[in-house]
Amino acid sequence: MPDASRAGSIRLIVGLGNPGKEYERTRHNAGFWLVERFALQSGAALRKDGKYQALVGRLPRNGAWLVQPQSFMNASGRAVQMLAGFFKIPAAEILVVHDELDFAPGVARIKQGGGIAGHNGLRDISQRLGSHDYWRLRLGIGHPGDKDVVADYVLQKPSVEDRTGIDEAIARSIEILPLCLAGDMQGAMQKLHSVEKERKPAPPKPAEKTPEPKAEEKVELKPESKAEPKPAAPAPGKPEDKKGLFGSLFGRKK
Repeated sequence: MPDASRAGSIRLIVGLGNPGKEYERTRHNAGFWLVERFALQSGAALRKDGKYQALVGRLPRNGAWLVQPQSFMNASGRAVQMLAGFFKIPAAEILVVHDELDFAPGVARIKQGGGIAGHNGLRDISQRLGSHDYWRLRLGIGHPGDKDVVADYVLQKPSVEDRTGIDEAIARSIEILPLCLAGDMQGAMQKLHSVEKERKPAPPKPAEKTPEPKAEEKVELKPESKAEPKPAAPAPGKPEDKKGLFGSLFGRKK
């Protein structure tokens, strides 16, 4: 892998996407979104250039080029090849900004070289430059979960939540572009990736659940109530007691 600390300054920034109103808000145009915003913030005007079949602009401070190929994604390399060839810009001084299926919306990573991961824009650029050594700024758009629907997925608009995440990643990426233009690719990587780590810390391990103590039932203590004695049943009277009052009045016979 090339040494990032010895990389030259970036002289050409390429945003990938498809031209036309029907595609401008689709996931595949994330590279266009970044270059448009960076051009606006930098005071660079993007103008259609028929020779390159692209929208082309130049940064006023250092003269680096901004390019949006207008020949559709699978022919993106034509403009890159022509402009890089005319101004003698080697692959190591080119930064290509593109959508990345393998990253979630909100994630942005930068690297030099590597494969094309099935991306038609990268495939055409690599073939026309004859090299994989250009830099890539990858903006996560998420994966639909089924490779058979990827072609339709990238040409659809992201949800509001996903678009917000992509826009945040674009904003963080634009912050490191001055480092890229100054040739400090190592510093750009460290800044972008460290912010990413701070933004998405590893989820904490779930704490072990301890059974909650049951609330003690408060039992109201009442004074023991003494059972009241039942009135004793009268003892069965003796035969002579049955005389009752008359017996006591007339006395006993002598």
